[in-house]
Amino acid sequence: MEKLIIGSHVSFTKEEGLLGSVKEALSYKENTFMFYTGAPQNTVRGKIDEEKTNEAIQLMKENNIDINDVIIHAPYIVNLANNKDIDKFNFAVNFLKQELQRAQTLGIKKIVLHPGSHVGLGVKEGLNNIINGLNLVLDEEKGPIICLETMAGKGTELGKTFEEIKTIIDGVKNNQRLLVCLDTCHLNDAGYDVTNFDNLLKEFDKIIGLNKIGCIHINDSKNEKGAHKDRHENIGLGKIGFENLIKIIYSKNLKEVPKILETPYISMDGGKDRTYPPYKFEIEMIKNKIYNPKLLEDIRNYYKKS
Repeated sequence: MEKLIIGSHVSFTKEEGLLGSVKEALSYKENTFMFYTGAPQNTVRGKIDEEKTNEAIQLMKENNIDINDVIIHAPYIVNLANNKDIDKFNFAVNFLKQELQRAQTLGIKKIVLHPGSHVGLGVKEGLNNIINGLNLVLDEEKGPIICLETMAGKGTELGKTFEEIKTIIDGVKNNQRLLVCLDTCHLNDAGYDVTNFDNLLKEFDKIIGLNKIGCIHINDSKNEKGAHKDRHENIGLGKIGFENLIKIIYSKNLKEVPKILETPYISMDGGKDRTYPPYKFEIEMIKNKIYNPKLLEDIRNYYKKS
């Protein structure tokens, strides 16, 4: 049987913490998962419950979830590329240090980070700011690893090319603590041809090295290649397509790499009512390697009954 390390973004609540995250992942039949240690839009973080964390670690062991494959995602608003306001830059550095400490307390080895946006400072200065920030954050040789996420290039986002990611890695002293998170939607929107993933990996290997891939976000895209928009779509419903995503997920070069879904939640009527996670159904499709044309209908019917 082919090895598949697959999961999705799950919740991390004040009440249940990591234990709730594990339970949610298991309900989708996942063997890994990703979570924010608080809301992705802010830096408010609560105290970690040690007892619940120990229960979570035990539950992972019982269900063959390797904690080394589990990922934390840093909040979107942390921006190391912008040092216009030095207090905000210093806050970002200190927050990331605390987030690494939280990861260590939870036993998690990897944190995904959006490199940042230069907000008009220019690519060169923005990249230098990220390097300076990461040198302050990763001031020790050992500790959790930061996975720099490949970005779509929306606005002044950095990390939209392998060369930009390589520049950051090369500039950081303790870069043994840096890996890369490939995001399929972002790669497509940045202008990479994800439909020929073997060639894309060859290019990545030449510039950065396949050994630097720490995880992959598996998302379809609402946009054509090179749109620089970053709008995720459910598996098989976007411009990348189911067959291409299956080839990426089952790539022989990426067997040991955790794959994480961040596809959109589904509303009952296509409007703005309460939305529901699609992951149980998308993961079933991925495991069977068979596209379900009734995906949205099946998801809605399932949550109507539950």
